[in-house]
Amino acid sequence: MPRYALLILPAFNRVYGESSVRLTRNELAVFSARALEGEVLASEETRIGGVPYVTFDTAEPLSDGDVRLLSDLSSVYAVFGVEGDLLRPLAMRPRDRLSSDLLTIQKYAGKTNEHFTKLLLNVTALASDRGLGDALAVFDPMCGRGTTLNQALMYGYDAYGLDVDGKDFDAYAGFIKTWLRNKRLKHTAETVPVRRDRALVGRRLNVAFGLSKEAFKAGDVQRLTVVNADTLKSREFFRPRSFDVLATDAPPTACSTAARAARACRVARWSCWAGRCRSGRSCCGPAARWASPGTPTAARATSWPAS
Repeated sequence: MPRYALLILPAFNRVYGESSVRLTRNELAVFSARALEGEVLASEETRIGGVPYVTFDTAEPLSDGDVRLLSDLSSVYAVFGVEGDLLRPLAMRPRDRLSSDLLTIQKYAGKTNEHFTKLLLNVTALASDRGLGDALAVFDPMCGRGTTLNQALMYGYDAYGLDVDGKDFDAYAGFIKTWLRNKRLKHTAETVPVRRDRALVGRRLNVAFGLSKEAFKAGDVQRLTVVNADTLKSREFFRPRSFDVLATDAPPTACSTAARAARACRVARWSCWAGRCRSGRSCCGPAARWASPGTPTAARATSWPAS
């Protein structure tokens, strides 16, 4: 029976690092149920040389496509085939298209751990009919300073966000414009006012960029749109059925975690009911939990299941 080992990416965040193995096992179960050609039969935490791994068995050897999918697990540093006492490294092919500093440069209080954001997007996309496709449109209705948007861009997706906080909007607009200039990516970026009946109702950041000048000229671009306005007015800024995936994380406030989770889920579900999301699937954290591996839902404010 084929056996494999996932080397866990070291986490600078102590709290997240302590949970990363358990989270990876649950994320792996979702990948197995929704994407992998071969079924993962069992997984467990194993320490090899004093380092934590997640090891698992499969009914059939992993295909190249399966290894490529596992390359996108949120906390995985390397994938190995287990051969007796030896580990054989398998070629990693993550779908990341951009430099990782897009996710790591910004530092601010309340920032969602980027590994958790990646997990959130992975699970939500896999819950949709599209899966981790090549050309998704991702909407974050409480995008803050853009952690979820940036992860979507890393995957080559188009990203759309909305947030009521004007300071966060300005900070993210300044960051993404500077980042694109520093990376010398051909792009257009503008911030424009949005008016209704001559009254200012919000601001919109519109960005389009290509990985090369040739790609940009040929129309091979990624798009980013962020609106500074009340999330509950999203229907005024985005057309119905515009998005494939809706993923968000509740902003830190003075209220309890449970209250933040409940509000995030109400907003996420409202956005889907309002027709923002083509797939009708949403996921939000910290309320994005699984009742059992492979069944993500935005309706539960529970803890992660026991391993």
